[in-house]
Amino acid sequence: MEPEKIVSLRMERQFFTRKADEAEYIELYRDTQPGQNIYWNGFGEPPVLVFRAAFDDKEFNRVRQVERKLIKGRFAGGNLGWIMPSELELFAGLYRKPLTRPTETSQRILDLIEHAGPLTIQQIKEETGLLVKEITPVLHRLQEAFLIYEDQYDGEWDRGWYTFPEMFPECNLERYSRKAALKEVLQRFAYRHVLFDTAMAKSFYRLPEKEIKAAAAELVAEGAFVEHEGGFLLKSDAALLETYVPVPLHFVYALHQNDFLAKSNEHILKEKFKPLYENLPYDHALLHYLLIDGEFYGASVGHVRNGPFDINDIVCDLPGAETRKEEIAQAVRELNFGKGAERFMGATLEEKQ
Repeated sequence: MEPEKIVSLRMERQFFTRKADEAEYIELYRDTQPGQNIYWNGFGEPPVLVFRAAFDDKEFNRVRQVERKLIKGRFAGGNLGWIMPSELELFAGLYRKPLTRPTETSQRILDLIEHAGPLTIQQIKEETGLLVKEITPVLHRLQEAFLIYEDQYDGEWDRGWYTFPEMFPECNLERYSRKAALKEVLQRFAYRHVLFDTAMAKSFYRLPEKEIKAAAAELVAEGAFVEHEGGFLLKSDAALLETYVPVPLHFVYALHQNDFLAKSNEHILKEKFKPLYENLPYDHALLHYLLIDGEFYGASVGHVRNGPFDINDIVCDLPGAETRKEEIAQAVRELNFGKGAERFMGATLEEKQ
């Protein structure tokens, strides 16, 4: 099974070889949930799948938020994410953390929302006398238990908190076991990655690798997955790849750290590129990853800010990277709201606007 075929098909299914229309985008979004906004710069902004859509997907998803076609929750490791309402039962099965031992404060806040909600954090503060820093972690824990829901349908700060049953009375939180939910999302994960291993699924879903391995093994036994070189792929894709003709790939994209592909490979990428920047004499926090011709070959580093980052350098291990310097610099500039990098592999760049 040739690696170039796997990479090519992965890029097709991620819509890096052509842009997705709205129907294709909705399917892609479904398979890559929970959706997230652009790393660090995205507070209050809609989730995005950068560079995949044939339209402005930030605005598309902003409308979906307003229409409650995307809803907010705490999922992978307690992180914020956006899912489609039809997927609530699935993601409850995957991530719900029941509150078996509520604290006095959590019970007090839950009771208040049940009897007087919806309430904003400021209203909860006024009713209870608690500080915001005391209220917020309690709300997050109740949110992880799927007991309350934060109705963030726009970018405003002042949002109402409802009881979960009030917002979603038909939702059966017990419909999926953890394993059943995991088996469902792993098949979607496999389709979009073509070939994956359990460490990749752990990086993205933030679930124990032991559980992921058990679910993948069941899918092999059921004939949905086949194993290949320590990883898994759909049985249908194993057959497809036998006759698949790879598409020539020539592109550069800078991907933010919340991107689906970046998150799936986070466990590898952080260590792979660290030797290229960890000893630089200027600020070198990891900012973006470079996806070049379907593979990750580098990163931008610098100083994190709200808005455009200060990109102090672009580091790259692509053979012959100098010949594609301008293409790479432009890709970083495009993701960084038009602000370019100061250097490329240590050498000063003349920024082009």
